[in-house]
Amino acid sequence: MNDLQTLRAALATDEPSQDVVDRSRHRLQNRIRGGRVSRRRTGWLIAGAGLTAAAAAVAIAALPAAPVDGPPSRTVSGQEVLLVAATAAERSPEGSGTYWHVKVAEVGGAAASTDHEYWIKPDGRLWMRGAKTGGKVMPLKAGSAAPFSLVAVDLTLEQVRALPTAPDALKAWIAEALERSDARTSAGKFTSSDREQAGFQSLISLVSTLPATPEVRAAAFRAIAGYPGVENLGTVPGGLGLSLPNGERLVVDPATGRVNGTSVFVTMDGAVTKVANPAGAKIDAEWTDTLPA
Repeated sequence: MNDLQTLRAALATDEPSQDVVDRSRHRLQNRIRGGRVSRRRTGWLIAGAGLTAAAAAVAIAALPAAPVDGPPSRTVSGQEVLLVAATAAERSPEGSGTYWHVKVAEVGGAAASTDHEYWIKPDGRLWMRGAKTGGKVMPLKAGSAAPFSLVAVDLTLEQVRALPTAPDALKAWIAEALERSDARTSAGKFTSSDREQAGFQSLISLVSTLPATPEVRAAAFRAIAGYPGVENLGTVPGGLGLSLPNGERLVVDPATGRVNGTSVFVTMDGAVTKVANPAGAKIDAEWTDTLPA
């Protein structure tokens, strides 16, 4: 069974509204007519769950049907996977809790040395656990008034939630914020190329590690889908593996609109971390009311 058949079988459950069907069909058919077809099947192992939600069924329903008595005519593209994930993210319930909790764990790594875990309260207070804390949950001495970070751009929770919900507007907002920032590399102030890469990595942070609203996360997925060179690597544990520009990778569960794995993530202070392990890192990000002792 190929990707298209797997997605159809896993996601074709409840009947969505006609409005959602029409919008999803229009968006995906445009991609199908002009999109690139990828036939790569390289796996990228990230632990996670299977595809079992009805939210993404609306988008899968818009894909062309496979022949009854023969092999399917085409492969689901990476752009289509992201658009399905955007539909699911937009329809997902918004979580709530006392702390925003993010855990990034290198696949196959020793937890004490590779895990990156933190809890943030909306007022900026922060707790961490990792190699530097000896595996213990430790509060930082001082919090930040703007504790959430895109690449080199610090934001309050209210600012994260108020980001534009249209893909082009979201990209423009990030580009302008980076233009105004004093971000630097070891070679000096950000160049236009640096800002372009930082903008793309900021979109990745919005779908993976930041407490964005469902609408903002959907916009970020759609913005990423607009970049050339996005390829579907096939079904892997946790969802579908995607190859992105600059050699970066994601594991996306299109049924839930969640990113379950990544090869690059933005830390709490806005620094970009690339995972050396080719298998990448497993991502968990959600609201919680529990702070471990």
